[in-house]
Amino acid sequence: MKAILVNDDRSLSWSNVPDPVLRSDEVMVKIEYAALNRADLMQREGDYPPPPGCPEWMGLEISGTITEIADEAKANSDWKIGDKVCALLGGGGYAEYVAVRYDMLMPVPENCSMAEAAAIPEAFATAYLNLFIEGKIEKGNTLLMNAGASGLASVVIPMAKAFGIRVITTVLSDEIAASITHLNADRVVVTTKEDISEVLKEELANGNSVDVAIDCLGGEIMGKCIHYLTHGARWIMIAALAGTKTEIDLKNIYVRNVRIIGSTLRSRTPAVKAQILAELVKNVWPKVSSGEVKPTIHAVLPITEAEAAHDILYKGQNVGKVVLKVE
Repeated sequence: MKAILVNDDRSLSWSNVPDPVLRSDEVMVKIEYAALNRADLMQREGDYPPPPGCPEWMGLEISGTITEIADEAKANSDWKIGDKVCALLGGGGYAEYVAVRYDMLMPVPENCSMAEAAAIPEAFATAYLNLFIEGKIEKGNTLLMNAGASGLASVVIPMAKAFGIRVITTVLSDEIAASITHLNADRVVVTTKEDISEVLKEELANGNSVDVAIDCLGGEIMGKCIHYLTHGARWIMIAALAGTKTEIDLKNIYVRNVRIIGSTLRSRTPAVKAQILAELVKNVWPKVSSGEVKPTIHAVLPITEAEAAHDILYKGQNVGKVVLKVE
């Protein structure tokens, strides 16, 4: 089969690789679409290696059709050959086929295209993990979701809104703000015009302070913002695209009982990931099927144009997810 490999100069090529070999608890999926994540860019740059036992090529989420089921997977699941599925992977999605543990598969939700389904597993599992498991967010709470035009925000914001949560998000320009109006965030802060720390200070004074923040930016502004949260709030760091260092008033942290939580999905055990996916299907799939929560697709490109697809993310041109079509 073929897969996207990273060459010595970090360019990408659609190259021949060995076919996957099924373990007893795995299912073979013929891939139709693979969605991009920033973790793919980090892996391409050598900063985020796949977990042991995973293929060397990138790709954390896919959609496709089951073509083969190993004995243990058959005994412990209801999957059938021909089922349309989406899957959360440790790696290996930029390819024609992938072997997946049976409990890392989910059915494609009703009223959802295969391209949309590919954009669900990693982003939706990350959103669910950080909103409900790490964040313990509840109806009526306020969420700060930084980088409102990101692929993750395009899931987190509508998911939070579907569960009755008030959302504040940040963007860099009025044009980007206009492009995410369909996400229905309650307050969109254009950070070139407003200081987000002052906005949070105002929200605190008005009784609308943030209960949970999901932060992929970090940097200097994180330390300034964390002073203006609800007592007992959770600030969840999932990346540090704006810088890995900040300055924090530690007294504010313990006086206000604020928790700083580091969180990545990829590092979780298979059992934890399987539990997250099972909860997704139970609690979120009905909202996907009804249209309350949908992934936002920015672009679909052929897998042979993976490098151009990566460039969209590198340049920050996407509003929502970029997806590769495997042909």
